[in-house]
Amino acid sequence: MNAPAPAASADATADTLRTALAGLLDGLPPRQAARAVERLIATYRGATPTDAPILRDRADVAAYAAYRMPATFEAVRSALAAFAAAVPGWAPATHTDLGGGTGAATWAVGATWDGRRGSTVLDWAEPALALGREIAAADPALTAVRWQRARITAALTLEPTDLVTVSYVLNELAAADRTALVDAAAAAASAVVIVEPGTPDGYARTIEARDRLIAAGFRIAAPCPHSAACPIAPGTDWCHFSARVSRSSLHRQVKGGSLAYEDEKFAYVAATRRPADPAAARVVRRPQLRKGQVLLDLCETEPALRRATVTKRHGDLYRAARDTDWGDPWPPV
Repeated sequence: MNAPAPAASADATADTLRTALAGLLDGLPPRQAARAVERLIATYRGATPTDAPILRDRADVAAYAAYRMPATFEAVRSALAAFAAAVPGWAPATHTDLGGGTGAATWAVGATWDGRRGSTVLDWAEPALALGREIAAADPALTAVRWQRARITAALTLEPTDLVTVSYVLNELAAADRTALVDAAAAAASAVVIVEPGTPDGYARTIEARDRLIAAGFRIAAPCPHSAACPIAPGTDWCHFSARVSRSSLHRQVKGGSLAYEDEKFAYVAATRRPADPAAARVVRRPQLRKGQVLLDLCETEPALRRATVTKRHGDLYRAARDTDWGDPWPPV
């Protein structure tokens, strides 16, 4: 999705992160790093126990951060950009990254809003926190981040904060802990952004969290143009988006690919207690370009799903449609 981030330093932040990650695997044999990533991917995709951290040591964390952190960063940055567009003029002074590991979401917050803020990363894997602190030293805006060990369970309590991010965490938790985490985030924050894998299960967890946030008094800022029930019938489809990620050599080695990029599929919800101006509609599938027309699958404020056909006779709107991407607001702002 192409919603622009307000921070002028967004691309510079991404470059700084890539540079910091590039040195993580020095001294670690490439095949060992690849095997660690393959094992961790299999663990994340399976049924994850909640009584032990998945990332066990520095080798695990370094391999997985180099492989996954850029994708998490780009997905969260896309979600935050859509949120920032719906709540203009607001920026968090404080931020808590729940289950943040090495801090990809904290980097994404810094890429979305300029300036320093009080950020805290909570995770129960000490090696992840230690490596996150090490990587953050590359960005002066992140040197004041607190890296705090905490079990992400139903017993978790949070200090008041402006923004809570929860990225790729709900899939690791049992149902009761997922509910408790969302409720704790809603009680502590004025804005909550949750990102999950762009799979049917990831979408289901996101919708479950969305419903709880609405019940707690939040307004949906993105991606939905409304705070009513999702118009997608359960089990028939799922709402997700895509972020372009530059591939490292480790990406190419693990996946056996040659392209310099890949597309990270993700589902998300961004909610706020403040007034919000969500998009009138959002493009929920990749636009189809035909001769003289563009087909846009839209989620609208009705709420309803609709396919719009924009043709040459629409003039400027047609030209805008040709430049519109999956996940963008419509009409363009």
